[in-house]
Amino acid sequence: MTKRNVLVGGRFFFGLLTLVAVGAQLTVHVGLGYDVWNFFSYFTNLSNIFAALVLLISGYRVLVRKRPSEADDVTRGTATIAMAVVGLVFGALLAGEDLGSLLPWVNFVVHYLMPVVMVLDWLFQPPRTTLRPKHIWYWLLYPIGYLAYSLIRGALVNWYPYWFIDPARAGGWGGVVIFALAISVGFLVVSLAMMWLGNKMKRQVDY
Repeated sequence: MTKRNVLVGGRFFFGLLTLVAVGAQLTVHVGLGYDVWNFFSYFTNLSNIFAALVLLISGYRVLVRKRPSEADDVTRGTATIAMAVVGLVFGALLAGEDLGSLLPWVNFVVHYLMPVVMVLDWLFQPPRTTLRPKHIWYWLLYPIGYLAYSLIRGALVNWYPYWFIDPARAGGWGGVVIFALAISVGFLVVSLAMMWLGNKMKRQVDY
């Protein structure tokens, strides 16, 4: 089996697996009468869907031998960093929480497996684009936009997807700011690491 086949097959497999996992959990969520909008307001769910689409599209591009553009590389970087942070934040702040109706196998896929898969994919097939500090700003737009959306919607509907951005559970707005800053630092550190590794590692599949 060639490296190209491994890359294409792996991206298609894990991309589809992730969509199946999120879809299975959505079915459970709807079946219990929970709010669908809330389901799609979790960073984990959004990031896993994003990562799955990136894997499927990038896998197809490798299959048809279409070289990725700078925008393609930056988009894949955004998904990779988001998923890496999903794994880190879950391990640090949510692993001991009651996960409610979350299916165990779905929990494994979205919180453990996919963060590792996305990072390994980045290392196995780093971007063609030479990454620079300016690209980090693009990578940070997604989490900043998500945080703003969550805080605004949370204030309007009195529901927050995570306890550490809920003023009532995080010790007030001061606590929310502290947790948000800590996670932002995490995003920045992961982004710097992915930028360095993306420039250093050798691509395994040449178009």
